Amino acid sequence: MSDTTPPPMLAEMRRIVREDLAPLVVKIDLEGFYPEQILRKIGAAGGFRQHLASQQPSGTCDMLAAIEAMAVAGEECLSTAFMMWCQDACGWYLESSENQELRRSILPRIAEGEALGGTALSNPMKFYSGIEPLKLKAQEVPGGFRVQGQLPWVSNLGPEHFFGAIFQVDGKPGREVMALVPCNAEGLRIVQSAHFVALEGTRTFSVRFDDVFLPTESILADPAVPYLAKIRSGFILMQTGMALGLVQGSIDIMRKADRTHEDINRFLPDRPETFQEQLASLREEVRGLASAPWEQDKGFLRRVFAARLVAGQLSIAAASAALLHAGARGYLNNAPAQRRLRESYFVAIVTPAMKHLRKELARAEGNDAGSPGRTGA
Repeated sequence: MSDTTPPPMLAEMRRIVREDLAPLVVKIDLEGFYPEQILRKIGAAGGFRQHLASQQPSGTCDMLAAIEAMAVAGEECLSTAFMMWCQDACGWYLESSENQELRRSILPRIAEGEALGGTALSNPMKFYSGIEPLKLKAQEVPGGFRVQGQLPWVSNLGPEHFFGAIFQVDGKPGREVMALVPCNAEGLRIVQSAHFVALEGTRTFSVRFDDVFLPTESILADPAVPYLAKIRSGFILMQTGMALGLVQGSIDIMRKADRTHEDINRFLPDRPETFQEQLASLREEVRGLASAPWEQDKGFLRRVFAARLVAGQLSIAAASAALLHAGARGYLNNAPAQRRLRESYFVAIVTPAMKHLRKELARAEGNDAGSPGRTGA
C-alpha cells in the first residue's frame, strides 16, 4: 500500500500474524484471551512506532505505515487490530504533548510495546460533539488534580498499562485537562462490567476514579481543546486500519468459498471483485489523508470523517457478503465468516460511530439542528 513502508516491518508483521496470532484467534474471540505477548512482539517489530517521528531513525511520521501494520493484523483478527489502534493512539497522545518528561520516560516504552496503553476519549469526543456530558470531574490541588467519575468502557488495560483521559476542572467552566493515567494509580478501580458479542479479548473494562490524584507531571495538555484539535485527524484516521484489514479478510473468505461454490455464489449480488475495487478506493483516500495527520483544516477534517464513515459501511457490507458466500459453514461458532460479521459492527459503532460521523458531517455542512458542540475532539 505504501512505497515508503519499511518492508522488514510489514514482513515481520505478517509472520507474527501467520505463526503466532492465527492459531489464537478463536481463543481470543470465544474465550476472551488477551494476546499480550503478541502485542509485545508487534512492538518489537516496529508496529507501534511508525507514526511517531521522535521514535523513528528517520525522524519522520509515517502514519500510513502505522495504518498498514494495523490492517495486516485486522485481516486475521479485529481484536488485535483494535488493540494496536489503542496502543497507537496512546503513543500519538504522548508524541503530540509538550510534556517532555512523559515523552522521555514513557513514549519510548509505548513505541517498543514494552509498556501497553489505551485511550479513554470516547466520552470526551461525544462531549465535544454535544452528545453527552463529560464524565470525569477534578479538583485542582497543590501539585496536580484529584479526579472523580466513571468511564463505562476503556480498552487495552492491565496492571502496568496506561491510558489517556480528559477531565473537567471544578469551578472553571470550559477548562478541560488531559492526563496520562497509570492503571495502578491509587483509587483507580478497573472492573469487567460487561461481556460483548465480539472483541472480548481486548481487556475492555469499566474504570472508576475514586479521588485519584494525578500529579502535574502526568498532564498531557492543559488546556485540552487546542491539543485535541491537533491530534483529532490522526486519531480518527488510524481507525481505518481496522477496516482495511477486516474488509480484505472478508474478501479472502469469499474467494476461498468460491473455490468450491463459485457456480452458485456467482448469483450473489455482491462479489469479491466489487469489494476489492471499493477497498482500493478507500486505501487511496487513506493514503492521501495519512500524509498530513496533524492537519486541522475543516475541509481536510470532513474528508477524514467521510473516509472513516466509508470504512464502517464497507466493513459491514463486506463481512455480510462473506457470510453469504460461506453459507452454512460460515455459521459455525468457530467459523471466520460469522466472526468477521460480528467484528464489522464494532468498526461501525466504536467512537466515532457512524451516527456520530454523520452528525459531524452534517454540522460541517451547517445541517445539524442539534447541539453545536465545541471545538476539540
